[in-house]
Amino acid sequence: MLRFDRGTLLLEHAPDGEVPEGFTFDPRVQLHRAPAITYHRVVMDLHRRKLPYDDQARAYTPLGRPHHSERTPRDYQQEAVEAWRSAGRRGVVVLPTGAGKSFVAELAIALCDRSALVVAPTLDLVGQWYDSLKRAFGGPVGIVGGGVHEVEDLTVTTYDSAYLHVEKYGARFGLVVFDEVHHLPSRSYAQAAEGSLAPFRLGLTATPERPDGAHAWVDELVGPVAYRRGIRELAGSFLAPYRTELLEVALTEHERAAYDACMEAYRSFKNSRGIGGGRGGWNHFLREAARSGEGRRALKAWREGRRILQGNEAKLARVEELLRRHHDDRVLVFTNDNATVYRLSEALLLPAITHQTDLKERTQLLEDFAEGRLPVLVTSRVLNEGVDLPSADVAVVLSGTSTVREHVQRLGRILRPKEGKQAVLYELVVEGSSEQFASQRRRDHDAYRGGSESS
Repeated sequence: MLRFDRGTLLLEHAPDGEVPEGFTFDPRVQLHRAPAITYHRVVMDLHRRKLPYDDQARAYTPLGRPHHSERTPRDYQQEAVEAWRSAGRRGVVVLPTGAGKSFVAELAIALCDRSALVVAPTLDLVGQWYDSLKRAFGGPVGIVGGGVHEVEDLTVTTYDSAYLHVEKYGARFGLVVFDEVHHLPSRSYAQAAEGSLAPFRLGLTATPERPDGAHAWVDELVGPVAYRRGIRELAGSFLAPYRTELLEVALTEHERAAYDACMEAYRSFKNSRGIGGGRGGWNHFLREAARSGEGRRALKAWREGRRILQGNEAKLARVEELLRRHHDDRVLVFTNDNATVYRLSEALLLPAITHQTDLKERTQLLEDFAEGRLPVLVTSRVLNEGVDLPSADVAVVLSGTSTVREHVQRLGRILRPKEGKQAVLYELVVEGSSEQFASQRRRDHDAYRGGSESS
């Protein structure tokens, strides 16, 4: 007999020598125990060996709801679902932002016809999933997260709530969809996958790779990439044609002197402590910086250097120039920090959205942007993912992290197709600074190859 117990499987009455791989003896209950994620493999193993068993573990049921949609699946969406089905209904589908990953999930839910859980990284996305699933499948749709706790055969939850409640609901769903699946491989979030016995699993993302290499863990938690299409493959047919332009700007004499002084203080401290580069070096620097006044001054210098790069006079002037050039387009301006957002908003009288913007105001701003009443929005990293942005034509990136993911997400925000559209992304980089190296790293991504310009 198989039983589900708080995110694990318990095996009862197994004959000697017939205990499936992955189970270990738990002396506390005098039974063999395994993580719930092994359920699919264990059941397949028992079938292959023709061993009779009583499955008391699974609590999921047929969904029994037809899929309603006025949309016709695009060729690549059908290909994605078929590839996922051929992979045993386990694996990751990689598609660009704006290419309809959520519709692929709807098709997968209809194909499996099992009670399903959708896991999303933000409450904004939970709300969007709730609305789309309600339209597509009718009937009640549950929500777990943000103060709501309603579980139905079709339920949406956050990553935070999924791992907190997996011990209770890990047997409740036959299919789990992990939206923005690159969030999954962490010590806490991974428990949402490990403690679920769902035999069918779908991961969705535009950018699966992580700088720390943890994306390899997704193969174990969800399955390997079953289907992948990039921005350049879909641009011009299913996504808008686009180009990217790298615009180099120069610091003023005063800004350059201040920036160089900040970087000298930062590097001097690093060298005195033998701190290397990369993610490990940065974490080492933060640990050392916390231990002394000199270290705290070095961290403050680094932050001041970043501030100079992110919101210098030349960048602000270039943004004003670009807005004049694209006065008939809808423009998104991205920064890495809220201070630059507010500085731009005040200097150029532009509406702004940050994590401090309340939901009602943000909803109204996005609605006004969609209707064309506001042609420009300035935002920080809060709109990188998790918000269904209205169609935009132009993106201006003043600053960001060095990760490829962030910039591919930002590029995806302007690729929703419409007749005659030519999307363009401008990347503003300070010459002779660390921004140039970060930009070069990002441009190794396929989305930036071909059709890009520098000036």
